[in-house]
Amino acid sequence: MATASEAEKSAVNGIRTAIGIGGTLALIAGILVLVWPDKAAAVLTVILAIYAIAAGLVYAGLGIFTRHKGGWARVGHILLGLVFILAGVIALFNLTVTTAWLAVIVAIFVGIAWIVEGVVSLSTLGQSASKGWTVFFAIVSLIAGIWLVFTPLLGALALWWILGIALVAIGIVNIVRAFTFGRNT
Repeated sequence: MATASEAEKSAVNGIRTAIGIGGTLALIAGILVLVWPDKAAAVLTVILAIYAIAAGLVYAGLGIFTRHKGGWARVGHILLGLVFILAGVIALFNLTVTTAWLAVIVAIFVGIAWIVEGVVSLSTLGQSASKGWTVFFAIVSLIAGIWLVFTPLLGALALWWILGIALVAIGIVNIVRAFTFGRNT
């Protein structure tokens, strides 16, 4: 039977291992994004395409094999499944174009989100304790959002580089944390 301190030490080691593995994966992903940005984006697109095909198979399977659903629900699941499968197959066969479009779409959505965030910040200015920072945040958010919406490909490239740098930084920090976590226990 394990003592409380052995169980605690085991839990700390498990947490340290998880932090270390997560940090290592983030570091590797960040390096791949920075060194081979186009290939890393293509790999992400392939993963999403495979996910779409898998989700499509699940939806189609639900429509085909679920007997307790009504006819329209079953047809809807089958059609949705076929759409997902078709989208995944088209993405795999047109990987370069799909990767570029995916980047543009993500950049536009992030841009729209930042614009909305800036407007929402300004709308809550009356309740804000730090009005100066709220206005500053809103202005930066609006400018960045508008820039992304009007230059989505360039914005996607900038976001991709920022993601790579952030993953490298997070990876290094978590690897250091893995070696230092629980040292005081």
